[in-house]
Amino acid sequence: MRRVIILGSTGSIGRQALDVIGARTSEFEVVGLSVGSDREGMQAQADRFAVEFTAVGAIESEQLVRDVEADVVLNGITGSVGLGPTLAALEVGATLALANKESLIVGGDLVSALAAPGQIVPVDSEHSAIAQALRSGERGEVRRLVLTASGGPFRGRSRASLAAVTPAEALAHPTWDMGRMITTNSSTLVNKGLEVIEAHLLFGVPYEHIDVVVHPQSMVHSMVEFIDGSTIAQASPPDMRLPISLGLDWPRRLAGVGAPIDWTVASEWTFEPLDSVAFPAVHLAKQVGRAGGTYPAVFNAANEQAVDAFHEGKIGYLDILDTVQRVVDAHETPDARLTRESLAEAELWARARADALVARA
Repeated sequence: MRRVIILGSTGSIGRQALDVIGARTSEFEVVGLSVGSDREGMQAQADRFAVEFTAVGAIESEQLVRDVEADVVLNGITGSVGLGPTLAALEVGATLALANKESLIVGGDLVSALAAPGQIVPVDSEHSAIAQALRSGERGEVRRLVLTASGGPFRGRSRASLAAVTPAEALAHPTWDMGRMITTNSSTLVNKGLEVIEAHLLFGVPYEHIDVVVHPQSMVHSMVEFIDGSTIAQASPPDMRLPISLGLDWPRRLAGVGAPIDWTVASEWTFEPLDSVAFPAVHLAKQVGRAGGTYPAVFNAANEQAVDAFHEGKIGYLDILDTVQRVVDAHETPDARLTRESLAEAELWARARADALVARA
């Protein structure tokens, strides 16, 4: 019986994790739940799974992780506020099933230094796919990681044609059902840029050996290219319950989590190069990833402010990445060792700088 804490339990990842657990109550016990603000939704979940320990907000979530004994902490919080709970899970020795990519990206070496080998199990479908494919060879045999991207709702469009994009259009993702921030980030490819940084931190592969390819069907979730010329891909219908289930009990596979591919039906899978002119976010993410320090935190915080400003009608769609680029260019990271305090200070600066640029737009 694996004891599980689910952070962000009423979000998409949290709800699907409870679906997986609800069908396997003899294998998993939910011992803690947390949400950002949806107390009523969380209480309904707590009643259903007989959960005694609950929390609201990032600070209470971090304390919940420290106080409640668990084998697995599934961090499904959105945004860099998930850093504290991520650090807490690593410090108490629990397996961290990580859907909150921002905490690893922002925390960088601060998170990596705490993690024991194999303690972080990625829940993002792309990184779960890579982790599965990596079991096909030794780390020294890896030549390249290839992350797939659906291309979002604006695949194939020129940069100029994106100037008039509306918030409603940015939220019309063709494959995944996600919240406002992640869906918008998927349309700008910022989400894929963040995933490139995450892949580097998780698997230790240099940025020059991490590529992105556009795959609109979202059936191949990512690939690993080996030195002998072989490429191992993980494929399945788009369903987050599969990577979630692996996060809960890595590397064991749970029967009946998702439907397999129907090979009796004709289908086509296509792959296209990324248009880095129309979608420069991946290039910018590699830039800040190589810079390290507080640069990824600044990149993420500035983007969050710019996305909010776009949805509030204060800036246009192309201004999102332009604002982030200008904030990153203005940032100077201190030479001091990375700490939670230096990260918080850098994020506050980035948000203020982004807000100032928005106000002048």
